[in-house]
Amino acid sequence: MNIIAIDIGNTNTAIGLFLNDKEDSIKTIANDSQAELTKHINFCWQKIPVIKNSKEKKRDGVIVVSSTKPAVTKLIRKIAKDNLDEKILLIGKDIPLPISLWVDEPDKVGTDRVVSAAAAYDVVGDAVIVADFGTAVTIDLADSNGIFQGGVICPGFEISAKALKDNTAQLPQVKVARPDSPYGKNTTEAINCGLYYSAVGLLEEILRRYAEKIGNWPQTILTGSAANVIKDDCEFIDSWVPNLVIKGIVLTYKKYIEEKANT
Repeated sequence: MNIIAIDIGNTNTAIGLFLNDKEDSIKTIANDSQAELTKHINFCWQKIPVIKNSKEKKRDGVIVVSSTKPAVTKLIRKIAKDNLDEKILLIGKDIPLPISLWVDEPDKVGTDRVVSAAAAYDVVGDAVIVADFGTAVTIDLADSNGIFQGGVICPGFEISAKALKDNTAQLPQVKVARPDSPYGKNTTEAINCGLYYSAVGLLEEILRRYAEKIGNWPQTILTGSAANVIKDDCEFIDSWVPNLVIKGIVLTYKKYIEEKANT
C-alpha cells in the first residue's frame, strides 16, 4: 500500500511517504510555503509506482489528509488536483475516524488528536495518554477500550512567549530551550525557565489527575514539534514518538480499507 499522509497543523504541514507499507520519508514544511509544499508533494507522488497496465499511467497510491486548518486543506486539495489530477481523502469527511469518541461535541475534536490516540492505543492495547506539543498543546486520553475520552488544550511555547511580549512593556520575545538552571539570571533566561518548567509541570500534573480519575497510571506518549525540547526532563513519560499524527493517518486509512473490504 502506497500512501502520502499529510498532517496539516496550525503552523506547519508534515508530509509522510509510505511505500509498500514502509516509511520512506517524513518532511515538515511551513504552511505559508506554497511552492515548497507543491514541490514536495509532487516529489513524493513521483516515487509511487504506476499501476501495471494502466493506459493513463495512473499511480498506485492515495493522498490522505488530517487537518486543523481549512485554508491549508483547500491549498493541498488544489495542489493535488492541479499538479497530479488526484483527489485528497480527508479524515473525518471522506474517511471515518478510527476510534469512538465519548465527548460532548465529537465533530469539533481535531482529527489529529483522534488519529494520534488511535495510533497510540493500537500499540499499547490499553489506556493511553498522548501529549502533543506544537503550536497548541493537547493532552488526550483513550481509555482501556480504545475510546477517546477527551483532554486538555493549552497554548504552546510560541503562543505563550508572544503573549508575554505583546502584553507587557519590556519583556522580549523568547525562543524556549532547555535551561541550564531552574532560575534565570536575566529577563530572557527567567522567561525561558518559566515557560519551560510550566510545560513540564503542566504535563506531570495533568497525567497525575488522569491517572487518579481512571484508577491507574496509563502509558504516556509524547509527540509534536516542541516535544523534543522538554522530553529529557519528563522521566514520567513512557515514549517519545515523533510524527505520531502521520502514523495515525496511515493506521486510519488502513483500518478504513479493511472494514470496507469486509462489508
